[in-house]
Amino acid sequence: MRSSGILMHITSLPGPYGVGTMGKEAYRFVDFLKKAGQKFWQILPLTPTGYGDSPYQSCSTYAGNHYLIDLDMLVEQGLLRTEEITGCNWGANPNWADFGLLYTHRLNVLRLAYGRFTENAALEAFARENSNWLPDFALFMALKTQKNGKPWYEWEESLKRREPAAIWQARQELKEEIRFYTFVQYLFHCQWEQLRTYAHENGISIIGDVPIYVPYDSADVWSNPEWFLLDETLTPSDVAGCPPDGFNEDGQLWGNPLYRWDLHKKDNYSWWIQRLRGAAARYDVIRVDHFRGFAGFYAVPFGAENARNGKWMTGPGLDFMEAVKNALPDTPMIAEDLGFLTEDVRQLRDDSGFPGMKVLEFAFDTDSSNEYLPHTYPANTVCYTGTHDNMPLKQWFAESDEKTVAFAKTYMGEPENPIWGMIRLCMASVSELAVVQMQDYLELGSEARMNFPGTRTSSNWTWRATGGYLYPGLAQRIHRLTKIYGRLAEKEETGEEE
Repeated sequence: MRSSGILMHITSLPGPYGVGTMGKEAYRFVDFLKKAGQKFWQILPLTPTGYGDSPYQSCSTYAGNHYLIDLDMLVEQGLLRTEEITGCNWGANPNWADFGLLYTHRLNVLRLAYGRFTENAALEAFARENSNWLPDFALFMALKTQKNGKPWYEWEESLKRREPAAIWQARQELKEEIRFYTFVQYLFHCQWEQLRTYAHENGISIIGDVPIYVPYDSADVWSNPEWFLLDETLTPSDVAGCPPDGFNEDGQLWGNPLYRWDLHKKDNYSWWIQRLRGAAARYDVIRVDHFRGFAGFYAVPFGAENARNGKWMTGPGLDFMEAVKNALPDTPMIAEDLGFLTEDVRQLRDDSGFPGMKVLEFAFDTDSSNEYLPHTYPANTVCYTGTHDNMPLKQWFAESDEKTVAFAKTYMGEPENPIWGMIRLCMASVSELAVVQMQDYLELGSEARMNFPGTRTSSNWTWRATGGYLYPGLAQRIHRLTKIYGRLAEKEETGEEE
């Protein structure tokens, strides 16, 4: 069934405390999606941000990002006082998330809430329900706090190798700190479930992202080193990356440890299936990041300065996809099949049955045979104007070469407003799902780009919308376009944003 959605990460919502949260602005955005006739809200990973403030480099594949916990809601619950949050410096620029300040203040404020928390039975029930990951994560975070953030592979050998006596002793010594981190995850879970329930009540489904790799310094690798390509010292032999291309002559060196797919296969991929089952409990649709890595992945020697001397290795392929589909038959998935595509990647995508991605910004740099041009699409695809890794359309039209822009405008029939012309092209495509970045609906440029892949800059992941971004008439304009191209959500009502 044809449908559409908007890509807008929660951190990009407006709000007073340094970053978008699961508070009133998130509920307001759900209301906006409904008025605009949308079916889906696509977000980035909800896990804690890591290296470079990236949600794709998280210390846990299961935990929620505590920055997203809404502080005003905690005031309403009596867990915080208003002056305790307004007295913190959350940053002077409302259009920019200052992750340094969030790192400095957010947990300290949540510790105040923890001191007033009394719902012990609910917390204990939550811990039992998440016993497959939460005890290790909470201990991991407690140890990192004790050791001033030092990575696990630099801890003393007994903790690094998780010797039972050392782990038992740490759990006893850090019992209160472990309980605090359990409490933080409980808060996140409660607020997320409330928001997701509200979205469902308004006909909105959530598309969430699952990164293919996890960082070396993560609770996942520390607690399950046997699933990763590590040597006898628990050091990676090779790490993940991308080969050199026209955009980066050194390639991209991500640094994540690689999987021991041979062992995963023998265990029928239980670690991965448990991970995806956790994501399915949080999201309605899963976008599987870096899908091509399941066909073949690029391995770079550990310690290399760049990704030039890596090699391609064979991934788990269709055997893995079949195991996932058998375990999670009712969970819709999207294959992020972008990047260096080869025939084996295309075959794996088609054999899996997962819809692939079509990004319009990739469509106009060659000729009419380009597979990203809408007239070439199969229906089992998701059409995007651009993703979080791409320029907003305004910047794309301003900075792309003249030939590319001219081809795009000609293809669209010389629209008066090329940004909305591209949005219309996305909506008009045969793809079953069309997704537009919120930045494109707002006609924002380079200042609103979310990420520059392969770089670590102070602007990555930081864009935030201002309070008046849902201007009068925008929902109605999106609704009209959605209706024209047969993508309206069921039983929705037209309306205009106040």
